[in-house]
Amino acid sequence: MTRQILVTSALPYANGHIHIGHLVEYIQTDIWVRFQKLRGHQCLYVCADDTHGTAIMIRARKEGRSEEAVIADMREAHVRDFGGFQIEFDNYGSTNSPENQALCNEIWASIRKAGLVKEKDVAQLYDPVAGTFLADRFVRGTCPKCGAEDQPGDNCSVCGAAYTPADLKNPKSTLSGAVPEIRTAEHLFIELEQLHEFLNEWTQDGSHLQPEIANYLKGHFLGEPLRDWDVSRPAPYFGFEIPDKKGHYWYVWFDAPIGYMASTHEWCKRNNQNLDDWWSSKSSAEIHHFIGKDITYFHTLFWPGMLKTAGCNLPTKVHIHGFLTVSGEKMSKSKGTFVMGRTYLNHLPSAALRYYYASKLGTGLDDIDLNLDEFVSRFNSDLVGKVVNLASRSAGFLAGQTLSDSYPDDGGLFAAAAEKGELIAEHFENCNYNAATREIMALADKANKFVDDRQPWVIRKDPTKADELRDVCSIT
Repeated sequence: MTRQILVTSALPYANGHIHIGHLVEYIQTDIWVRFQKLRGHQCLYVCADDTHGTAIMIRARKEGRSEEAVIADMREAHVRDFGGFQIEFDNYGSTNSPENQALCNEIWASIRKAGLVKEKDVAQLYDPVAGTFLADRFVRGTCPKCGAEDQPGDNCSVCGAAYTPADLKNPKSTLSGAVPEIRTAEHLFIELEQLHEFLNEWTQDGSHLQPEIANYLKGHFLGEPLRDWDVSRPAPYFGFEIPDKKGHYWYVWFDAPIGYMASTHEWCKRNNQNLDDWWSSKSSAEIHHFIGKDITYFHTLFWPGMLKTAGCNLPTKVHIHGFLTVSGEKMSKSKGTFVMGRTYLNHLPSAALRYYYASKLGTGLDDIDLNLDEFVSRFNSDLVGKVVNLASRSAGFLAGQTLSDSYPDDGGLFAAAAEKGELIAEHFENCNYNAATREIMALADKANKFVDDRQPWVIRKDPTKADELRDVCSIT
């Protein structure tokens, strides 16, 4: 049966270029989308630039430009880099779009109507040197839950805990290096605890999340009352102003995931389709989100809660992956291992990185390591030594000729490959790409052995064996 599938990758932030760590996710997603399309399913792949927040506002001020000019340039760069790695989005939008603003308004109205919004004063960090309230990403400090140092102001990359910037221990502003002051400002909150029962059922039913993620949420968040979610920021802020709270703007993690819907809407308008066919609670479409493990909390608690309240289609599955390390360590600018996508493309083929990541990606959350010696070895031994070698060993013998009129007897080679087809498909369906590539390379080994056994370079020397030569090369 043909499936209707909507697929997303996390939205890259419009304040920086794409690096090879980002590309783990986009390559993983693109492979899955290509597989679904090859299977004959209707599969739509959408993404967008995440454009709002204090970081964009401050950068625009420093450069003496408008925020719109900054994000337009960055979107162009992102699209160019993604194209260089053959990432094929069906639509690539922006969260700073009229479609996104309209959808934010609609979903906010539903959340208000459900009685989930409350207002309260918040102790917020203020940089006395820069003269501004500090957004989450402009504060670094010690995680209040696990004690990990140098963590941002919204969630810990080590233990995954979510918190407010004021909760950080030993905070410092990344804008000026100053120790922030605590000032009070009014904020709007969504009472997630009212959705506790639904979120517990959705996360624990065994189908939407990897088991380790479901267990993590149960142990760290769902075993106690859920904290209210702060969804507003006071001016000055670059984003959408909240229609019923002038001078206040939606926090980026409110409008960013709605960008998935807005990007879908852009595609629908361009293709004379209906957004409800994808995002209505009555839709039969599957929704698959691909994200990194650092944003698990937002996509598995906040986002499903928003969708449920607004009467929208819920994610079928959230596919969560680990980070990229280089030679066993975090990417580092000082060590020269923090490589931008454009830098890579200036020196190496994109296919090499796509294959390497595929050969490393499995179903779990473990980080994948880019080891340069292994990278070279896998490219040369697998792609060149096995796959390309098949063509190079036989294509030349067919110059100026056609393939055999019918498929020749291959001693069971094709049947062996066909027998593995569903297993390989199952691996791709489950995002177990390393297992899929192992099976494919094993088939390439068998094909190369077939060439070794039949020796077309010997057959070609005998004019009476021209048909046999053509058969061998056609099979290869």
